[in-house]
Amino acid sequence: MITGIAAIIGVAAGAGGFFAYERVRKANTGAKADKIIAEAKKEASDILLKATEKSKEEEKERRAETKKADRRIEEREKKLDGKLDEIVKRSEKLGDSEAELEELKNEIRSIRTKQQEKLEKIAKLSKDEAKEKLLKMTEKDVAKDLLGLVSKMQKEAEGEAEDRAQMVLATAMERISSESTSERTVTALPLSDDEMKGRIIGKEGRNIQAIQRATGVDILVDDTPGMIVLSSFDPVRRQVARETLEILMKDGRIHPGRIEEVTEKAQKNIDKEIQRAGEDAAREVGVVGLPPELTRLLGELKYRTSYGQNVLKHSVEMTQLAGMIASEIGADVVVTKTAALLHDIGKAVTHRIEGKHHHIGAELGRKYGLSDAIVHAIEAHHEDIDATTPEAVIIRVVDTLSSARPGARSASSENFAERMKDLENVAMSFEGIEKAYAISAGREVRVMVVPEKIDDLTAFRLAKEIADKIESTMSYPGTIKVNVIRETRAVEYAK
Repeated sequence: MITGIAAIIGVAAGAGGFFAYERVRKANTGAKADKIIAEAKKEASDILLKATEKSKEEEKERRAETKKADRRIEEREKKLDGKLDEIVKRSEKLGDSEAELEELKNEIRSIRTKQQEKLEKIAKLSKDEAKEKLLKMTEKDVAKDLLGLVSKMQKEAEGEAEDRAQMVLATAMERISSESTSERTVTALPLSDDEMKGRIIGKEGRNIQAIQRATGVDILVDDTPGMIVLSSFDPVRRQVARETLEILMKDGRIHPGRIEEVTEKAQKNIDKEIQRAGEDAAREVGVVGLPPELTRLLGELKYRTSYGQNVLKHSVEMTQLAGMIASEIGADVVVTKTAALLHDIGKAVTHRIEGKHHHIGAELGRKYGLSDAIVHAIEAHHEDIDATTPEAVIIRVVDTLSSARPGARSASSENFAERMKDLENVAMSFEGIEKAYAISAGREVRVMVVPEKIDDLTAFRLAKEIADKIESTMSYPGTIKVNVIRETRAVEYAK
């Protein structure tokens, strides 16, 4: 700071000298020059004095500020030292308290052990034996009360849940109008005459062999009179073969070269139809942003049926129901609708990948980046995976609604009778069962138990075990009610 002031003084002195010189030069007299020089020196001296005084004042101010800062730092250090001392004292007190608490715990454990030993000596029973005896006595005393309480709570919960569920389901179902007839994939074509049959077979069977090689479908022309039967596990190939034969029979030109050309054209048409079917289904239910691979697999469901029910129509119907129910109960509508639309996506590849269709569908969802909530809802729509989210529960419910409604599915009388018999056999496989009847078209099984072997509490457990075994061993649409009936009759005759 002083150096700066000196520089300023030097500049001022130089300026004063320069002005003095100019005045001398202009005055052209020695006396005037001396006077001007004297005045310049006096001005320079005054400037230097003022600068020195100002510098001293600034130095005093800086020293005062430094002292204040030092005092503040000292005060803070004192406060910190005081707090540290308090923390150390508290830590010591806590350590003493913990030691005292541990001593009290040890004393309590010792007292408890001595009491248990005294009780065991008095009762002549060990701790485990006394516990087991007490539990048996308690169970015997409260069995009837517990049975009544369980029954009461079940009725109350079922009543409340049933009322709420009926309202939600009725609201959703009344807004959906679906076909009661089931669409089937066509696997047979009529022959116009024997001449057309001969053209399709060709000389030494060349034409029919060429069709089978090109389409990958087995063609049977002699099993059913007047019909061509297409046999393949792949429904898309079967559809390509059907369209190929329709074009060939309509055109009339049937030879290996023409067969390859028509098959390629039919394959392109079916590919476009599959893609269009998937896009139309997603657009109809308002599900957007699906990966193209999943959209194509969704379109392939158009050619798949389950118990006579078209799988793509079933999925669309489910999605509409699921969206309504999700909005009613406050679940995630987007997750629910996406999972409902794709819940049977695994059926499109079950002929190529081994495993259950809901597990395959979940793996496809993970592969193409669907969220965990959607994947879980897809995988849990059957009973072997627990449904842990509201969306997964909704998918399971609407799957049952769509598949179990009247006219949704069809089954042969032989399959129906066999399923009824299997249902009764599952119930009869448990001990203490007297009779079992499958009723209500297989929707309910009534089990009569031997009252001397099965008590009321065991009957509840038996119903759950039978239901679990039906779920794990049988394949069926909808749900099956297990009704265990226990009856005790006392009969006597007055003579």
